[in-house]
Amino acid sequence: MSTERTASLDAAIKRIGRAIGPAGCITERERIAPYLVDFRGLYHGATPLVARPNSTAEVSEVLAICHELGVGVVPHGGNTSYCGGATPGADGDEVVLSLARMDRIRGLDAANFTITVEAGCILANVKAAAEGADRFFPLSLGSEGSCQVGGNLATNAGGLNALRYGVARDLALGLEVVLPDGRVLDGLTSLRKDNTGYDLRDLFIGAEGTLGVITAASLKLFPALRSIETAFIAVAGPAAAVQLLERLRGASGEAVSTFEYLPRIAVELTARHVPGVSDPLGRPYDCYVLCELSSSRDSAGLRPVLEGCLERAMSDGLVLDAVIAESLAQRNAMWKLRESVPEAQRAEGASIKHDVSVPVASLPSFMEEATAAVLAIIPMARMVTYGHVGDGNLHFNVSEPAGGDRAAFMSREADIQSTVHEIVRRYRGSTSAEHGIGQLKRAQLARYKDPVALDLMRTIKRSLDPRGIMNPGKLLPGD
Repeated sequence: MSTERTASLDAAIKRIGRAIGPAGCITERERIAPYLVDFRGLYHGATPLVARPNSTAEVSEVLAICHELGVGVVPHGGNTSYCGGATPGADGDEVVLSLARMDRIRGLDAANFTITVEAGCILANVKAAAEGADRFFPLSLGSEGSCQVGGNLATNAGGLNALRYGVARDLALGLEVVLPDGRVLDGLTSLRKDNTGYDLRDLFIGAEGTLGVITAASLKLFPALRSIETAFIAVAGPAAAVQLLERLRGASGEAVSTFEYLPRIAVELTARHVPGVSDPLGRPYDCYVLCELSSSRDSAGLRPVLEGCLERAMSDGLVLDAVIAESLAQRNAMWKLRESVPEAQRAEGASIKHDVSVPVASLPSFMEEATAAVLAIIPMARMVTYGHVGDGNLHFNVSEPAGGDRAAFMSREADIQSTVHEIVRRYRGSTSAEHGIGQLKRAQLARYKDPVALDLMRTIKRSLDPRGIMNPGKLLPGD
């Protein structure tokens, strides 16, 4: 680090300390350590300071200081990113900005079906607050006990209910954002309709903290769910799963909230490695769907709709077997199986992961083509392809061969990923469906994003953050 950069960083640390006080500053090495490594352990960084402001005004002061002195700022939420988006660089010349102390619910308007929360609110707490007002906030993630709303919005998180309710972008009505120079954008509206020019909100959702810091959000709520029917279904294959989804959506009047695809190996791995998980069906099948229908009405008649649709699908050969949850415990057991797949795959060994999306109708042909291409490279690889079939998002994961050479397997990672992503491109899909870009996928973004779109993104970045202080080295290639 140059003498000039060191002087700027030292000056920033002193001024930030005066601005937000000792309670807002972490400088001890052991307390800083958790902020320096990402969730998957892929990236390790360094920083002399973790700033933990307690208000939007304090965030504004921190950014104004860093903007003046040219010091990089790395926004940090619940640290659940799969792509290293909240980990500082290794040089130690950036300040980490944690929103954890900004965890207040500013207001809940049940009549307007909105809740206004600060960025550091844990997602599970937002959902609980909505439930307490007889409302439902649908964003549902495996990490909801630790992830923060600001991070959910910054990465445009998807999750299990995107089929029916959309992704994080679709659930946000307005944002409060601190810009890189410290100015505060007050867009914290709870309006559904506002036709007054550019929708600035959408600049910051999915921007991964590279354009500013989201400090609060107004979010949509929905009527509380009173009827839920959950089924674990063996299907004849991916094409049968897509056909079943179409039938269920039509028969239920769009009551399908989740529709998850699982291969046999996912069931086997979770039953092997995760205590309390078992196969919901009496015999093995190649492919499964975990689906859920829900309604805000107590007597919505979802059970007969689901049973009738499954019976007809079984007669037509789409469905091979099925069980409908008879209790909350049985429903929770089904969901534990689905949500434990990543944990089970980690326990099984090395894996090469892809977070991709293609049009729903193209899923079967994509899966067939991409699987064949991977097995041509590593014939004994184990395909753990699962995910949100309802919105076209697959976690197209490749596990190392049983008893194989881990190093040899991982040496093919670049070949596997480029092969899969080229197929995704042919299907006009996305190589990052819901996990964002962070540090991990910057080269992919450069390779697969439309050049005009990349140019526009860089233009926006230069306009809002001319000094390049916001989350350096993330998202935009070459930034």
